[in-house]
Amino acid sequence: MAVDYTVIVLYLAGMLAMGWWGMRRAKSKSEFLVAGRRLGPWMYSGTMAAIVLGGASTIGGVGLGYKYGLSGAWMVFAIGLGLLALSVFFSARIARLKVYTVSEMLDLRYGGRAGMISGVVMWAYTLMLAVTSTIAYATIFDVLFDLPRSVAIILGGTIVVAYSTLGGMWSITITDMVQFVVKTVGVLLLLLPIAVVKAGGFAEMKAALPTSYFEPLGIGGETIFTYVLIYTFGMLIGQDIWQRVFTARTDKVAKWGGTVAGTYCLVYALAGAVIGTAAKVLYPKLPSADDAFATIVKDELPMGVRGLVLAAALAAVMSTSSGALIACATVANNDIWSRLRGLTAKNGGDDHDEVKGNRLFILIMGVAVILIAIALNDVVQALTVAYNLLVGGLLVPILGGLLWRRGTVQGALAAVTVGGLAVIGLMWTYGILANEPVYYGLLASLATYVIVSLATRPTDAAVLAHWRARLAGQDPQQPDPDTEKAAVTA
Repeated sequence: MAVDYTVIVLYLAGMLAMGWWGMRRAKSKSEFLVAGRRLGPWMYSGTMAAIVLGGASTIGGVGLGYKYGLSGAWMVFAIGLGLLALSVFFSARIARLKVYTVSEMLDLRYGGRAGMISGVVMWAYTLMLAVTSTIAYATIFDVLFDLPRSVAIILGGTIVVAYSTLGGMWSITITDMVQFVVKTVGVLLLLLPIAVVKAGGFAEMKAALPTSYFEPLGIGGETIFTYVLIYTFGMLIGQDIWQRVFTARTDKVAKWGGTVAGTYCLVYALAGAVIGTAAKVLYPKLPSADDAFATIVKDELPMGVRGLVLAAALAAVMSTSSGALIACATVANNDIWSRLRGLTAKNGGDDHDEVKGNRLFILIMGVAVILIAIALNDVVQALTVAYNLLVGGLLVPILGGLLWRRGTVQGALAAVTVGGLAVIGLMWTYGILANEPVYYGLLASLATYVIVSLATRPTDAAVLAHWRARLAGQDPQQPDPDTEKAAVTA
């Protein structure tokens, strides 16, 4: 394992070096939180694919393939569909808003009173997403170094917190690009063909497994519908995803770069399911489907290649974890703490203070994430709660604001409150892992939004005019602060 260890150690050291490099570039709030809104198509596509394809998509995707066959691709496939929908229909408009958080978008659309409660819901979602990603380090480092769970979480979490705190989005962007390359080589170009060959090829796999393993809907229609509802719609509204949209150089980069990333996700989904299916042929009686990835890597890959593929799994986890962490810290600082202190973007301080404040919040949130990850046992339940609250509480007000002019701030606030409380109550009644909470919670949020919006005064015409100007990228009354800063510097 010496060669494998060397590969992993060099990879981790490289991540820290990228953090140090990013620190030298992140001199303003824009540079620190959204990489100066300067990413071109290739880097944007790679980093967007990296953040959405995390440990659940890699280790969990292979596990679903082991359990259900090719239809196990549907979970990651739903993520890809969500990213495609976001990129094609919404990302260009989102990028032109020149904001930093989803809550800022809601304030722009509804007149400045919807951000606080939505910020709390979004913060809870991003916190749980960061926690569940951090817990995944335990699985990977256990395979690599046979470390205790808490030590593995601290080791992996500390590295992510370090490079995220140092350079913010610039560090995360560069590391995500490296992680995207490592995942592509490790999973698609190495593990996929090796697993199929070791299993005897597709003909042998079909002969050894039930026909349901090769049926596209074998996992079940209700499960597929739930995946689409939670993950596809979740991709449309998550702060971790939107914050990457904000990094695009232009609205065209956001649209077409995201489309490329979404297509890549569809390929990655199928690859994971095929690897899991091959693992079922090779190891038909594993105690847990989630052990399939680590088992096939550990037993079937040659020295060196094994280290690279394990680095790919580590890359998948780290990219999601760092993206969720900076999203969590951004929301906590800009949408919650600043509002509690009565600050706005205009009087919040100079760039140095804002970078310092956001860096401090990443450090604080990072420590909290590591501590919660050590204490928490049930990852699936935590992630389910996060996505149920996100979709049930925020999907309708966000998409309603983008698509329906008649939506009002009262309708948005009522929808967030009713949808969130309905999801919590239904999870208590039906169980956290049941499908009903998100189904009925979303319907309750939609009904509340429409009824309350129609029953209250329409949004002020001046607010809507300002909103339309920002969507079009034209706002003479409030120039883009990043553009103004560049002009002053020049």
